Amino acid sequence: MSSVEEEAVATVTRLAESCAEILQSSLVSAILHGSLTLDDFQPGTSDLDLLLVVEPGLTANEVSALIEVVGVEDVSPAGGFDLLVVTRESAAAPAEHPSRELLVGRYPGPVEDLEVELRDDDAPDVWPELSMARANGMALLGAEPREVLNEVPTTLVRAHGIGWLRRWLELADDDENATHMVLTACRIWRFAVQGKHSSKSSAARWALERDPSLTGVSKALSVRTTAKSVRISPDEVETVLLRVIRDVEEGTQA
Repeated sequence: MSSVEEEAVATVTRLAESCAEILQSSLVSAILHGSLTLDDFQPGTSDLDLLLVVEPGLTANEVSALIEVVGVEDVSPAGGFDLLVVTRESAAAPAEHPSRELLVGRYPGPVEDLEVELRDDDAPDVWPELSMARANGMALLGAEPREVLNEVPTTLVRAHGIGWLRRWLELADDDENATHMVLTACRIWRFAVQGKHSSKSSAARWALERDPSLTGVSKALSVRTTAKSVRISPDEVETVLLRVIRDVEEGTQA
């Protein structure tokens, strides 16, 4: 692990410890997942993904305190924080209970952006997060991922991915988010074909081995690994999305 990755782990560990001070005995596990656990951390770009499993659910005071601590913690050397909180019950039965206690995203920049989503009893975005955290997560505090996170049926993860791919087809001209859409599409694609969660960079390389003609993937990978701005045209984004949708849907039907 490089020094910058060690610094990033120290940063997210401080956030986990601050959350633990708020939650006390309610915290079951604080799980790091995402790029840091997949050897794909990009300084200043990658977010730090922290999953908290709690029992019981959050009180109003705990929600306010967690939002505040995400807003004040030093995010360097990362690009931001993504804090997801679920109950132990929801983590143990993700198919029947895709509920979420809290989601807080912080993305520093010219204009500081703090995104907050409160309790939701129907939050299917939880499915892929729990699936990835179970597969590649690392406990910073408390129980290990596989002790508290049940396996999410792959059919749910695939179906959720297809839903996002179809939404992004309507946003193919969104230049600001083109790289994110293309790289995430590659991750959805590889999971659908191989049942394997992988980093954005690894998934992009896998996609190019499968279809070298996808220039949108080549450009997105270049942006990811060099941090240099490269425009991905709407046609290139659409081509990637349509190719992934075709393969994912064919695999689902098979």
